[in-house]
Parts: sequence; C-alpha cells; structure tokens
Amino acid sequence: MKGAPTIPDWIALDWGTTHLRAWLMTADGSVIERRDCDKGMGGLSRDAFEPVLNDLLSDVITNTKLPVICCGMAGSRQGWAEAPYTPVPCVPPSASKATIVTSANWDVRILPGVKQNSPADVMRGEETQIAGFLASEPNFDGILCLPGTHSKWAHISAGEIISFRTFMTGELFALIGGQSVLRHSVSTNDWDQDAFDAALSDTLTRPADLAAKLFSLRAEGLLHNLSPAAARARLSAFLIGAELASAKPYWLGQQVVILGENTIALAYETALTAQGAMVHCVNAEQMTLAGLNAAFDSLQETKP
Repeated sequence: MKGAPTIPDWIALDWGTTHLRAWLMTADGSVIERRDCDKGMGGLSRDAFEPVLNDLLSDVITNTKLPVICCGMAGSRQGWAEAPYTPVPCVPPSASKATIVTSANWDVRILPGVKQNSPADVMRGEETQIAGFLASEPNFDGILCLPGTHSKWAHISAGEIISFRTFMTGELFALIGGQSVLRHSVSTNDWDQDAFDAALSDTLTRPADLAAKLFSLRAEGLLHNLSPAAARARLSAFLIGAELASAKPYWLGQQVVILGENTIALAYETALTAQGAMVHCVNAEQMTLAGLNAAFDSLQETKP
C-alpha cells in the first residue's frame, strides 16, 4: 500500500517474469519504502511497462526525472527494452553498460544480463544478485548457487563470473506437480523430511532412472497409499538430486554460498550438507538490493 508522498533520490527495480519489486531509495543506499505488484514482464506488452511503473510510483514527488536502476526480465527480448548480454568471463555488469529507456517521467537504465556461448546459457537478474554478494565479499572464490524457477550455479573467481549452468528444476517441479498425472499424488503443502532425505540419497546414487522414479510416485500412491506429503517431498528430492548430480563439478570440494533463505534454498542447503559440501545461505533479496545499489553508485561515479 502506498504511504504519504515521499521524495526518494532514486528507484531500484527488480522486474521479473511474474512480479515487480520496487524500492524507494536514498542516495546513501537506505530503503525508504518497498513496493510490490503482480505486473510481471510475462503479462505486459512493450508499451505497458511505463504505465505500470507510473501507477506504482504515482505519489512520488519529484521535479526531475529520478534515476531508475532496473534488473531482471524487463531487459529481455520481450521486455521493456532488450539489454544486451555481457559474455563470460566478466565482472557483473554495471550501470555504465545499461540500456537507457526513453521515458517521460523517469531516467530508466536496465542492467545487462550475462551470456555463455558454450554450453549456451543466459542469466538476467541473477548477475545483479552476484554483484551484490561480491560488493561485501570481493575476495570470494567459489560457487554461488541461486535456486529458483531456473536454478543457477556460477563459478566466481577474482571478482568475475567465470562460468555458469542453468537448471529448470523449479519450473519442472511446478509443471509436474501441477499439470502431470502426479498432480493428484502431490496435492498438499505438507512435507516429509525423511522421505526427502532418502529420495535425495537414492537419486544422487542413481540419477539415470529419474523418469521411472517419477512415475513410481503415482504407482506407490495407488498401491501402497504413499502420502501426499511424502510424494511431494520425494518429487522435490528427485529433481534437486538430478540437478546436484549434474552440477557436481561445480560444488564438489568447493565453497558454496546459496543466495536464498526460503524453503527451497534450505532444501538445497540440506541436500548439499548431506553430501559433505561446505555451504551456507545468504538473503537473496538483500543481495539484489546491494547489486542495484552498486549499479547506482557506479552511475554516480561516471557523472561529471
């Protein structure tokens, strides 16, 4: 809900596929207010982005075009304006490489994504989280895991993103759990941790039979009354286990930091800890905001 009229120094935006997060900021990086709406990139035409932003910030008073630093899917090919990708290895892109968007009310700059040519891969938004993490840990050398709809594993060294891989684990979980024959077996929000642990260990040992493991959830529900809580936990473990098995060259023997503290991030932490990995979680939203702050600071440094 919008509060009393306020005058920020700049606006930070994380514009994703399904949601928009905005922070009203002071020049020193303090948050005045956070605002959210469900007008994500996926439901907008190109000419709808500015009206959505105007509506979200309709009570913000300013005599000039406030700087707006934006990361995420607003810079995609289907977004507000396509922001080019920066190839790895690279320092997380700064505002100096941002795409400037023509706007009547705002000085909008959309941060670039990052690309990898072989194997082909892209990220948008995660590079800003990485920049935020490196702002406080500039000497970090290891692996960043960014779980979510499309989980990322990024190798970081000397302040650069060296390489990364994306896994559609979260999207697969949503599709299988919501649209496949397994939707009847996992229709609960309850959780069985013992079932998760056992299924994870089994999948890491034998990831090749994932497709058979998935259908077994349906069969065990019909024949042996497998509970929805156990089935849901096992589905998550099968998919995360297959991801971890494939991503093993990234995390084995490496220092791993998970950018996230929600349920899914904790599931990754549990899974990696069980494999003897050196791992801990940090707050992903704080990293996003820190990365946007770093971009704003870099923009100020380039001004005469």
